[in-house]
Formats: sequence, structure tokens, C-alpha cells
Amino acid sequence: MMTAIALAQVATDARGGRAGMLDVAARMADEAAGAGASLICFPEQFVIGWSPDVSPGAGEPLDGPLAKAFGRIAERCGIAVAGSIIQSSGGCRPKNTVVVLGADGELMASYAKIHLFSPDGEDRAYEAGDRIDTFILDGMVFGLAVCYDLRFPELFRIYALAGAECVLVPAAWPSSRLSHWETLLPARALENRYYVAGVNTAGMPGGAYSGGSLAADPDGAIIGRCGAGERLIVVEVDPAAVHVARSRLPSLSDRRSDLYLRLLSRL
Repeated sequence: MMTAIALAQVATDARGGRAGMLDVAARMADEAAGAGASLICFPEQFVIGWSPDVSPGAGEPLDGPLAKAFGRIAERCGIAVAGSIIQSSGGCRPKNTVVVLGADGELMASYAKIHLFSPDGEDRAYEAGDRIDTFILDGMVFGLAVCYDLRFPELFRIYALAGAECVLVPAAWPSSRLSHWETLLPARALENRYYVAGVNTAGMPGGAYSGGSLAADPDGAIIGRCGAGERLIVVEVDPAAVHVARSRLPSLSDRRSDLYLRLLSRL
């Protein structure tokens, strides 16, 4: 069964603050639902903008105001919504977390970014996640990763072994390294023989962000791509295509897990 998912490439700006960005999200969700999508994914921290500068003790719980706002949008539009929150945690530092609210407004999954971007100090401001999460929509298994996670193939292989058939990657990926983004997304899809959909922050060429959201199929072929500015695209993903790709080129089943563990133990 084919499933349509929407990639909502939006810019974080001063359009009325949080309320204005949620209005933008609601309009895009309504448009995506009208185009037949079952899910819409937004960029990393799109409501407030990604920043390594957060105060100790900042954030909200998984059932806090922003997650509830995503849930209301999901329920009103009849579409699952993947959005980001700054999640409070038991420690003094919050987590950079993506939440998925179903079309009934209820939480389906949450994932706290595991690999924090140390060059900009994200690892000093946030607490890293320590688990993966998956959810099922229209019979298809989805996984979640966030931005810098894309550079770590181990995480994406774990998702493949956990049964994921599509991994969503909301991001605030800078223009200066956009070529890496465009290389890594199809690579993660190809090496794991599943779909990968990366949703980046919109902007303008030469600015801090310049979009480039894209989705790749299990052969690493690009099936949808955005330019730099704000745009919504809808792509179709098919779990049957994942199984066909894996049977045609069975790199996952040909792995030597026993040997890898022995080699790692000798390092």
C-alpha cells in the first residue's frame, strides 16, 4: 500500500512569533491533507528556530503546549504531524526532540536527538537522547532522526534492523554544507534499502539556510526535491518497494554481525 507523506520546508522568522509559525504549519497541514498525504513533517525546531543557546531547565514535557498545538493541527486537518519541541528532562539540560502526533491528536512517537552538534556547542546546552523510536502509519514502519544524526550511519543501520521502512530527518542544515546533506540522504537510503526523507529549513541562496529538502527511495534515487524557499512537496512511499529492493540486493542479510563485534572488541 502506497503512503503519501508531505515535506514542509518552512523558514523560521518573525511572522507573529510562535502563534504565527503555528498558523503557517496549520495551513501547510491542511494543504498536505488536501493533496492526500497521511503525514506532514516540518524542519527541526521550526517554530522557534534551532539554536544551541537554551537556558538550563528550559523546555516542556511531551504533553506540553507545543506538542498539544501540533496535536490540534493534526486532529483538525486529519493528518499525522511531525514537529519539534525543546523537551524538559530529569536533568538540568533539555532535549532536542521530534514528536509525531496522529490524526487523532495523540502522541504516536518521540525521538530525542542522539548526536548533538558539538562544533556549535549543542552538546553543552542539550542532553543527548539514548533511544530510537518507530511508529506505524498506513501499515508502514517509520523511524526518526534529527539533522546531525544524518552523519552517523550506525543509527540508520539500527533503524533498518528495527524494521524501519522510511526514516524522517527534520533538520536545520546550513547552506555552507548543503552538498553534504544532498549526498548523505540518498546514501543512507541506499545502504539500508529504505526510504529517507529529509526536511530542511527554508531560506535563500547565500543565507544561513537554503532548503534542499529531499526524499530518496531504497535505491538512493531522489523521488522529490525542494529548492531554497518555502515549499510543500508530497511524495509516495511504498513498503513493498523496500522488500523488493532488499531481496534484489540483500546487503542487510549478508552482514557479518558476528565478525564486526569481534573486530570492534580488538580496537
